[in-house]
Amino acid sequence: MTQLVIGDAPLTIDEVIAVARDGAEVTLGAAARERIQAAHDVVAAVIAGEQVAYGVTTGFGQLATTHIPVDKVRELQENLVRSHAVGLGAPLSREVVRAAMTIRLNTMARGHSGVRLSVAEHLAACINADIVPWVPSRGSLGASGDLAPSAHLVLAMMGEGELLTEDGRREPSGPALQAAGLAPVSLEAKEGLSLLNGTQFMAAIGCLAVADGEALLDSADLIGAMSIEGLRASVGPFQERIQLLRPIPGQLETAEHVRRATAGSEIMLSHLNCDKVQDAYSIRCIPQVHGACRDAFRWLREVIEIEIESVTDNPIIFPETGEIISAGNFHGEPLALALDVAAMSFAEIGSMSERRIFRMLSPFLSELPPYLVEDSGLNNGYMIAQYTAAALVAESRVLCHPASVDSIPSSGDQEDHVSMGMTAALKLEEVACNTQTILGIEALCAAQAIDLLAPLEPGVGTRQGYDIVRRLAPKLERDRYLAPEIEAAAAAVRSGAFARVAQGSKE
Repeated sequence: MTQLVIGDAPLTIDEVIAVARDGAEVTLGAAARERIQAAHDVVAAVIAGEQVAYGVTTGFGQLATTHIPVDKVRELQENLVRSHAVGLGAPLSREVVRAAMTIRLNTMARGHSGVRLSVAEHLAACINADIVPWVPSRGSLGASGDLAPSAHLVLAMMGEGELLTEDGRREPSGPALQAAGLAPVSLEAKEGLSLLNGTQFMAAIGCLAVADGEALLDSADLIGAMSIEGLRASVGPFQERIQLLRPIPGQLETAEHVRRATAGSEIMLSHLNCDKVQDAYSIRCIPQVHGACRDAFRWLREVIEIEIESVTDNPIIFPETGEIISAGNFHGEPLALALDVAAMSFAEIGSMSERRIFRMLSPFLSELPPYLVEDSGLNNGYMIAQYTAAALVAESRVLCHPASVDSIPSSGDQEDHVSMGMTAALKLEEVACNTQTILGIEALCAAQAIDLLAPLEPGVGTRQGYDIVRRLAPKLERDRYLAPEIEAAAAAVRSGAFARVAQGSKE
């Protein structure tokens, strides 16, 4: 089993994914342990001296001016968790929660949170025992971070919450902790606040979106290249010398993917001297549109890389000076904006894909049989699959209303501007899923179009993309049940099968 040392080196997106999806175990590094202890010593000194410090010996939010006696500090922290566990709706996936737990552990390892070492070790032990809290997906404003989701996580650590099992059931956390040999955690000064404040859940979704999104973008390039062949379009606009006249990084990368995929294509060679002057934008402008989406999405990676290695709880403790400073690193605006833009980029990929699907199905645009089936009329072919793609495009457009421009004040107007970053993250998940499905439909149609152009052979890369599809679905000779094939093709996009071909590796 792979083991990840937390706190001795910067945490990476790939490492978060390894814990979230591949079951990697975690352990706190020696330097992290020292930092955690040093920060806790500051909190212990505040309690011993009965000093006033926000969230340690005061209430929270609008109640920050309310002094809490030292003998009530534990009750204060546990009440905080219980009162904030008000999330509702479908649960976040196990992989999102495991990712959030890992990012939270790394935040504590930075040594500015003030929790006891035993609390950090408890969280690590829960990850390693695969104790995954049931965390409802709705309820976070993304302002003091992801308060409600984090509260459900901590409540499970306390033995009072629920867990999400591998088969999707919810069960009490207490018995599972006991079975794993873990006592429920008891919270001391500042620990509830340290475990609740922060952007860990929206950052967790962002981590997974980065991994899946880059595969989605690469898949779009390969599947788009398959459609170029199916439509017998020109690869002339993809020449490197053209791209270098407008050297936007994503544009250069996408054009290279298409050139590599179509290399050696008999289909492309078969119409070099045709009388067609130019292709529609959904074909000709693949580098410009896919590339722009690629560059927009790159911003999300940059933000997430910083965020998972940041301190986002509050107040922040500086052990070297003994200061406890209430600040705003928990505000999710940097993530909210990037997540919104990423959703827009995915929606644009889906929109372009649907247009290529439509062209392949329309004989007056493609010179292919109507709806990509030879005995059309009796058979409907892929006619209604395009309806599904269009419906998903429409849904994605609605979801692309930016959450980050919205704000509903809370906590007696103390928290008077919130990021809605979690809303942005959840929307991104849905748009990504829609776009993966649209690309799956395009792959099915493009493979069918390539079949209809036989015996002409596709290019080196597009042939591999075609083979992926044909392992999932045979050529469509007559109408059949297509929904399972669409789901399988979307799963191939999600798994990175097409992306690996676009990147130049053998499938």
